[in-house]
Amino acid sequence: MLRAMTETTTARTDPPLTGDERAQLMGFVQYFRRTIRVKTAGLSEEDAHRSVLPSPLMTVAGLVSHLRWVEAFWFRVVLDGQPDEAPYTDEDPDAEFKVADRTLADLLDEYDAECSRSDAIAAARQLDDEVPFRKDRRINLRWVLLHMVEETGRHAGHLDVIREMLDGATGE
Repeated sequence: MLRAMTETTTARTDPPLTGDERAQLMGFVQYFRRTIRVKTAGLSEEDAHRSVLPSPLMTVAGLVSHLRWVEAFWFRVVLDGQPDEAPYTDEDPDAEFKVADRTLADLLDEYDAECSRSDAIAAARQLDDEVPFRKDRRINLRWVLLHMVEETGRHAGHLDVIREMLDGATGE
C-alpha cells in the first residue's frame, strides 16, 4: 500500500506566480531545496543508504551529499572565487556520492548550511554580475540560479523515484 509523505517539518512555499525575476528564480530554487527535505522526511538510515537503482551511487544520502557539493561549487567556487573543497578528485570523480559512513541527518544539516551560504553569496550580487569561468568564459548569477533550478529539480525527481521504490512513499 502506498503512503503519502508528510510535510509537517519540511513545509515548502510555492514559488511566486508573479514578481520580479530574482524573486521568481529564488522562489524556485528554495522550493526545490525544500523538496529535497520532503523526499527524505522519515526515511530510515538504512534506507537512506540503500541503492534500489542499477547505480550504487544513486542513494538518498548520496544525492543529498552531491547536492550539497553542487551548491558549494556554483556559489562558493564559481561565483565567490573560493577554493573547491569537495571530496571528488580526478581519480574518484564521484566521491561526493560515497557517504556510507555519514548519517542522513548530518548530510541534510550540511546541505542546509551550504544553501544558506549560497543564499548569502547570491544576495550580494545582481543577476547580471559576471565572473570569469573556465578560462576565457564568463558566467552570471542568473545562469547559476537557472542551473540550480534544473539540477535540484532533476535530483528531486530521482529522490521521488528512489523513495517510492524504497518504501512506497509518494508525494508532491
